[in-house]
Amino acid sequence: MADSILSTMDLQELENIHSSGAVPRRPLTIVRGEGARLFDDQGRSYIDCASAQGWANLGHGHPAVLAAIREQAGKLIAHTEGSYNDQRALWYRDMARRLELELGASERGLLSRFHACSSGAEAIEGALKVARILTSRTDFVCLSRSFHGRTFGALTATANPKYRDPFQPLLPGFSHVAPGDVPALEAAVTDKTAGILLEVIQGEGGVHPVPRETLDAAARLCRERGALLIVDEIQTGIGRTGRWFASQHFGVAPDILCLAKSLGGGIPMGTVVWRDGLGGLPEKTHGSTFGGNPLACAASRAVLRVIEEEGLIERGARLGERVRERLNSLDAPIIRDVRGLGLLIGVELKKKVTPVLKELVENGVFALAAGVTVLRLMPPLVISEEDLDLALDAVGRVLTGGSKK
Repeated sequence: MADSILSTMDLQELENIHSSGAVPRRPLTIVRGEGARLFDDQGRSYIDCASAQGWANLGHGHPAVLAAIREQAGKLIAHTEGSYNDQRALWYRDMARRLELELGASERGLLSRFHACSSGAEAIEGALKVARILTSRTDFVCLSRSFHGRTFGALTATANPKYRDPFQPLLPGFSHVAPGDVPALEAAVTDKTAGILLEVIQGEGGVHPVPRETLDAAARLCRERGALLIVDEIQTGIGRTGRWFASQHFGVAPDILCLAKSLGGGIPMGTVVWRDGLGGLPEKTHGSTFGGNPLACAASRAVLRVIEEEGLIERGARLGERVRERLNSLDAPIIRDVRGLGLLIGVELKKKVTPVLKELVENGVFALAAGVTVLRLMPPLVISEEDLDLALDAVGRVLTGGSKK
């Protein structure tokens, strides 16, 4: 059968036959995206308040990002770090300037040493290796309720048993403490600790900001005991929370920072970046075939330009306040709490969130879960105010029981 005449049922059956089975799918076939909108093969439109699992801060198909991708694709898509490249060099420069401007220097220098990769989990794996090499230590302290990825190191750092239990035993040397338990954190950090790894806002764990006293204690303990503060901003970075980096809301100065998702504007890209005062890595201790490829670097440079030129940091902060105001004004007893920063919003419910997500799709809105009972809303920073209001109208109908059937 010709590809062009395959039915929705045919396409979905092909995926069901050949996919791993590990990722559940909505019964939709999404074929196109534009701005904050997604379109299925029947022409139906959906407002993407999940930002495509968190990577679409600039929405789908931003013209400036597409132009950068097209231009670079005609020159050179990928080449290893075994030689120099113009786009990689300029991306290093642009990123280092942004990080210096936003996160500044510490006693360990500027965030200006990079290892680029292709995903958030790879960024976490890189951070673990960097911390072990640069400290000559082996252990890590993480937080309960955390999520850092699904590869073995990232999974060991992740606290949620749902992800961990099928793959036990995991790696040795990792411990977890409750986000608000400073005495437990102090007891956990020893002379074997290479780093404290944490999210400043635990996205998958329910959109919970980590208490400021915990963040301050983590930074202090790293300084006093020779460990490194590793901050996972894979979801929260690149403007998601109304600042370039969520760390800025809390005055956190990471020694090592992990970024991905929106970093490449839809091209798979991640990076681990650390303070230059810590030094570089010995040769051949790490690498990546596609890390820092010219296509991803060109796309990421366009992302950085667009966010600045279009004022999207300020816009995200403003729209986030609007979202929280609308949600807090709902007469919806089902809502237990509304929290978050910028356009990363968690709505804690008094029941399971899965039926709410399904009903939202029926109302033309994609959203995410953040645990069993938390509705996570992450619309693109470029979403129009009209689409944002339409999405919030749908959320209001569903949460107050007035949704269409």
